[in-house]
Amino acid sequence: MKFTLKDYQRDAVRDALANLGKARRYWRSERDKTHFSLTAVTGAGKTVMAAAAFEALFHGDDDFGFEADTGAVVIWFSDDPSLNEQTRFRLMEASDRINHTDMVVVENTFNRPKFDAGKIYFLNTQKLGKNSLLVRGFDQDELEAKAGSLLPETRPDLRAYTIWDTIQNTIEDPDLTLYLVLDEAHRGMGNSTMASQNAKSTIVLRLINGTGGVPGIPVVLGISATADRFNQAMEGATKRVKLDNVTVDPTKVQESGLIKDTILLDIPEEAGEFDTVLIRRATDKLKESTQAWNEYAKQQDESHTVLPLMVLQVPNTPDPNEIGRALDTIYARYPELPPGSVAHVFGQHTTLRFGNRDVPHIEPQRVQESDWVRVLVAKDAISTGWDCPRAEVMVSFRAASDRTHITQLLGRMVRSPLARRIPGNERLNTVECLLPKFDRKTAISVVDALISGDDTQAATPGRILIDYVEVKPNPAAPVSVWQAFEALPSQTRPQRGAKPAKRLTALAHELASDGILPNAGKLAHAALHEALDRFQRDNRETIAARRETVLTVDGRTVRADLQGKAKSFNQLWEEDADAAAIADVYRRATHVFTPDIARTYVDHLAYKVANPDRDAEEFLEAIVEARVTVAGLGLVTEVQAYFDGEADRLAKTWMAQYGAHIKALNDDRKESYRQVIEMSSDPQDVELIKPETRFEPTKARDGHTVTDLPTWQNHLLCDKDGGYPAELNAWETKVVETESGRRGFGFWYRNPQQPGQSSLGVAYLSDGQYRMVRPDFIFFATLDDGTVVADLVDPHGTQFSDAIPKLRGLAQYAQTHATAYRRIEAVAEVKGKLRVLDLTRDDVRAAIDTLQGGDVTAQSLFAGILASDYL
Repeated sequence: MKFTLKDYQRDAVRDALANLGKARRYWRSERDKTHFSLTAVTGAGKTVMAAAAFEALFHGDDDFGFEADTGAVVIWFSDDPSLNEQTRFRLMEASDRINHTDMVVVENTFNRPKFDAGKIYFLNTQKLGKNSLLVRGFDQDELEAKAGSLLPETRPDLRAYTIWDTIQNTIEDPDLTLYLVLDEAHRGMGNSTMASQNAKSTIVLRLINGTGGVPGIPVVLGISATADRFNQAMEGATKRVKLDNVTVDPTKVQESGLIKDTILLDIPEEAGEFDTVLIRRATDKLKESTQAWNEYAKQQDESHTVLPLMVLQVPNTPDPNEIGRALDTIYARYPELPPGSVAHVFGQHTTLRFGNRDVPHIEPQRVQESDWVRVLVAKDAISTGWDCPRAEVMVSFRAASDRTHITQLLGRMVRSPLARRIPGNERLNTVECLLPKFDRKTAISVVDALISGDDTQAATPGRILIDYVEVKPNPAAPVSVWQAFEALPSQTRPQRGAKPAKRLTALAHELASDGILPNAGKLAHAALHEALDRFQRDNRETIAARRETVLTVDGRTVRADLQGKAKSFNQLWEEDADAAAIADVYRRATHVFTPDIARTYVDHLAYKVANPDRDAEEFLEAIVEARVTVAGLGLVTEVQAYFDGEADRLAKTWMAQYGAHIKALNDDRKESYRQVIEMSSDPQDVELIKPETRFEPTKARDGHTVTDLPTWQNHLLCDKDGGYPAELNAWETKVVETESGRRGFGFWYRNPQQPGQSSLGVAYLSDGQYRMVRPDFIFFATLDDGTVVADLVDPHGTQFSDAIPKLRGLAQYAQTHATAYRRIEAVAEVKGKLRVLDLTRDDVRAAIDTLQGGDVTAQSLFAGILASDYL
């Protein structure tokens, strides 16, 4: 893969491959057909995950422990050829092991008896329609009668095989396994009743269930933001084994920074016709966003500047003059906008006239790369299947009844332009939508649709705000407070199956790329080689015994036959049965040390005893002996923990040693190191980033009742009047009032509950999965000697099922980071009174560690002698 997978992507690929492996076995052994779905919110990188899965399917993957299917054939099916082309491009962009020649667009001229193994074929609904050349059969007698004096070979399309013939022959070939991937699987799917009325549904169900003499495709995978319709349709499919669906946690996607954090909705006080005020407001937002990205590019010394886009969404039968007036308003408000910055994506693929302006057509999938397009006029054709991360402002002229089209289009705009979160700057992590045709009551339905999703659109992670205010760093807060803030340790969520050696080599790659540590990769391998040498010296007898185990095949001791001078090393290793057995044990050892480090360690051992320049045969024998040694080393139980510990120790040493150099890099490079830090099976410390701008709600809603939120003083972020709007419950209000009255109090910070570098997170383990708790408050006080100290106070509800795991996570965090704070406290209400636990105390943490639920609950701990009244 050309891209490093995010942790949730790696988990999804691992689970999908487990299903594909089962599906292959079921089909090859029992001829059982299977299906499952891969569901992830828009922007999660479904195509990248698919590319990783296909690489493993075709070529195998040691990291995932997946063996290649040499007979694998993939059909990628969607209902739009442009979507297929976009997917094909993305797969080429992501994969370095699948050749572009192995991604075949099935055109009308396609005419083959079977699909070829190792290839991905792109099909769409139109190509399987009844009038398509691909499905048109022929009658030989009728053909000859019509041909007259012409040769019978002059058939209309010279077609020997229809696409259905090709599918049938591929399925019936015992050496091939056909996999069907349904892209955007919620489209074109329906229940059995709808299928008879919907041509697209009929075609999809024919592929799944079979038609005529053509059997259904053995393995079906639906990929979508929401798989409800796919799952419903599969329930009525011909007998299939349902494998576990793969669902990506949207919280993890949000944490990754691949999608924007906030959607801002701007609605007029009263519904009305076209409103130039909102158009001007949207244009101002486009200008502000453009300026913000320009400033960010200069600050980061980046050569490429994001050029944000405005989308004008119009009804299906728009008034061209109304669109023209909107464009006139935009240019009047933004005269710096270059002429010819407008394009449309209507069904008419020609230049259209809007008012007195001629606007060219552009394909939706080309908008992102076409920086000249700054304003895009669209209907609903782009609601699904395309993405434009630089689209940051939308004005929708659609009526209130078109909620679905608006929410779907917003779903296409949530990708982050740089595929990462901009630290501390929420304006650059935001998409803004203005709805002139909506009233506020109807707007709530848009918010509900975004929050809860439906069967065509998954719930949108992040915040959706209607009435909001921008808050910035409080000018009254001194530098010393912000320095104390940035010194506080946040934590990352541990990753399943993370390998310290891979983390070390990834860190080495980044350090070498930035010139911080030249030849870091060689240095890392040399350090690990030395560590393995030490392990061998300390465990000679154990390793010798394991080595003999490797050399014992079927009860006899073997040695690789090196006398056959005509045999190359590879031939020997692949053809000799004994060598193959040794190779299998060696391959398992590479899972302990990683294939790359195992290979270089074999070379390291061989060069100790032989030189290929002096005696090639001797060196070949040394390589074989070294592989046997590494294979035996991998069988020693203790070596995994030892090797991982050495790799982890060196990575941490380098992180500490070169931390200042890394901190001086721009955000893009720092993000690469942040991802390396996160490649750990244990929580890792990361720095907090000072927030430069953030949006906060100003009103509270209870049904249709709307009330203004109170504003608070002395918050680290504030509006232009110095206030910070916040909805605090009774516990939280009591905590803020109490802490604000303590001696030396200066400022407070309400820790955001959304992921981001400005939100302090603490990892905790619950039901075998790591999750994140974000403590509510951080308070800053100045001591008599001028030192600024921080207090972490978390009003902690004991009534929730995860109360104990969260409390345990906070206690473990306090044990590690007690010196970073003056106080770390959890507060809860017991019998109408607030009680507090001091998490820096050993006895409190010990008591929390023994909590199991049942009679010994978090509530009982707050009520007991280890807690005190919160005063």
